Amino acid sequence: MKKLILAIITIALTIPVSAQKILTLQEAVSIALQRNTSLIKVKNTLETSESQLKSAYGDLIPTLGANAGWSFQRINDAGSVQRDFLGNEVITPASQVDNRSYSAGIGGSVTLFNGLANYANISQKKDNLKATEYNIEKKKQDVVYEATNLYYLVLNAEELMKVREENVKYYQKFYETVNERNRLGIVAKADVYTAQVQLGNAELLLIQAQNNYETTLSNLLNYLGLDVLEDFKVVNPFKSQGIIEPESYLSDFEDIKAMVNSALDTRFDFKSQQLAISSAENGLTIARSGLFPSLTGSYSYSSAASKYDKLFDRKVFNVSLSLNFPIFSNWNTENSIQLAQVSLKNAKEDLLALERLIKIEVKQGFLDLSAAKKSLDVATKNVTAAEETRRINQERYNLGSGTILEVLQADRDYTDAQRNKINATFDYYIKRDKLSNALGKLDYKKYE
Repeated sequence: MKKLILAIITIALTIPVSAQKILTLQEAVSIALQRNTSLIKVKNTLETSESQLKSAYGDLIPTLGANAGWSFQRINDAGSVQRDFLGNEVITPASQVDNRSYSAGIGGSVTLFNGLANYANISQKKDNLKATEYNIEKKKQDVVYEATNLYYLVLNAEELMKVREENVKYYQKFYETVNERNRLGIVAKADVYTAQVQLGNAELLLIQAQNNYETTLSNLLNYLGLDVLEDFKVVNPFKSQGIIEPESYLSDFEDIKAMVNSALDTRFDFKSQQLAISSAENGLTIARSGLFPSLTGSYSYSSAASKYDKLFDRKVFNVSLSLNFPIFSNWNTENSIQLAQVSLKNAKEDLLALERLIKIEVKQGFLDLSAAKKSLDVATKNVTAAEETRRINQERYNLGSGTILEVLQADRDYTDAQRNKINATFDYYIKRDKLSNALGKLDYKKYE
């Protein structure tokens, strides 16, 4: 029964699937940049920011509008009989009078001065537009990091699954060897049962590893907006390259402080928050404009007549200036100023908080990357040592000087060492990209 299960698993893993699709890291990240919902929403806000800036410029331009009108009035008089002061009857006959009027005009207005609010509004909308562009850049970096992270988890699960497959093959061969040695009377029947149990456990662990691989792959496909029911195969991009040393990776920096300064110069979210302060300052200028007088000019050209063919016989030109002094606004202006001042203070606090967060992310990212590299070095050495220990115990057992428990323990140690190395390898890649994102240097343009 065990042989049959193993044969089914082996056949299922070796038979090529014609409908299988290859998904590379480049393709996965490129798809994420195209389909990520959060990124699409941020991009949509760019259109709003551009429209607001256009509207702010429009406030400097004179308005212009045209109007035309027509009216009709009919007066029906039933007539009446009245007496004059001499007592004579005066008869007013019934009558019907129709009145028609036609009008047309064109005119507009222009704000000549409003406490510099219109210019501050333009500057504010420029800041908002640029901040939105920075937000899009930062979101792209985050999407790249999230997509690659999920991709690494799939590769990690796939490598762990391969270890379990090799472990099943090892125990299958070991079970056959023990069974044959028992038939020859070299080992006890208990060793056969023990090897059989270990083979069953290895097959169970393989199934669990396969399920974990499918789960991580589904999570990746779901993030990319792909059909989880389709058969995809991920490609390991690190097969042909070695591990990048943290020292060479960070060779451009002398210390943590230099890394932080570089991050503050590079991070798009930090630049965006700096613009948020500038935008809040312009908002305060706009609020304070309510304390200043405003000067507005208006102009119009119009004509009216009772007959349409006489419409432009009488023309009216009008130009006027209106100067308004704010005296009391029910404290609305003071309230607007207070709100703008609070917004400015909050924007500055947000910048300080973000600066502290960036320092933490950079420092922790560097420490995590260095620790991940050390863990990988140790895990690599442990695999070599565990493999040699398993080989020695296997030979001792074959020679009759060792026990089956020593072989099984050595194999478990070797399997654990392999799994630890795989986890450490991909943990290193994840920590590397995490630090790149913290430094604002995660390149997304190569995926677009």
